[in-house]
Amino acid sequence: MNAVRAFLLALFVVGVPFTAAADVAVPPLTGRVVDQTGTLSSSDISELSEKLKAFEDRKGSQIAVLIVPTVKPETIEQFAIRVGETWKIGRKNVDDGAILVIAKNDRHLRIEVGYGLEGSLTDATSRRIIDEDITPKFKSGDFAGGISAGVDRMMNVIDGEQLPVPEPAHWNGPHLADYIDPFNMFFLVGLLLVAGMLRASFGRLMGSIASGGLVAVLTWLFFGSLIVSVVAGIIGGVVAFIADLIPGSGPSVGGRRSSSSSSSWSSGSSSSSGSFSGGGGSFGGGGASGSW
Repeated sequence: MNAVRAFLLALFVVGVPFTAAADVAVPPLTGRVVDQTGTLSSSDISELSEKLKAFEDRKGSQIAVLIVPTVKPETIEQFAIRVGETWKIGRKNVDDGAILVIAKNDRHLRIEVGYGLEGSLTDATSRRIIDEDITPKFKSGDFAGGISAGVDRMMNVIDGEQLPVPEPAHWNGPHLADYIDPFNMFFLVGLLLVAGMLRASFGRLMGSIASGGLVAVLTWLFFGSLIVSVVAGIIGGVVAFIADLIPGSGPSVGGRRSSSSSSSWSSGSSSSSGSFSGGGGSFGGGGASGSW
């Protein structure tokens, strides 16, 4: 029994330092600005987030800001690369993301740069942004001003990089899927009836072509993808040509619409509700660190 107690005590003594030295967990990506210290006011966060969103909409690149109390026992470099690997800021295969990581209690910060921006937002340039724009304001206690100034200069530098243009929005108004569930049975039956009437009115071939065109247009309105719309239109036309559809003189239920409040599809990494996610970008340790 004494041997067992001694063994358990040894495990406890050895385990406590390892537990205490566990790495800080990477916070979930809840927005373009994540502040776990309460340093920034809600208006500061809102203003900065809107600025970063407008930049992403215009340029395509993603920039995020993270403020944590401490990253110990890790270095700021080790923690920042874990944040980059977890959040995946920037577009996939373009890797045009950057993250400003601030460990407030440690008085350390870092600009972590994705692979695709290392040619413009170089280590030396990142260091100058930290030394010239961010830390002077941090030293005077103006964290919001320092972050804003640093982000502004990061955006100016990235603007000089030749990057793929952002994919344009396919539908500027509310998506049709916000009001109609395309997989609702009433909607599908109505679509089949309309296709039947087109075939009855214009003949088997022309009616089937018109049906395929209708399916293609609706698919584009729902999902905003030209390729998916063309494929769906071809399939719809073939089905209309070979199927024994209900004659157009039958009862029409095509006018019935079914609302769907559960649709969660969106065309990009952010939505009008403010949700935000990384685009799949990769990081390799580029960037610079500093302190104040």
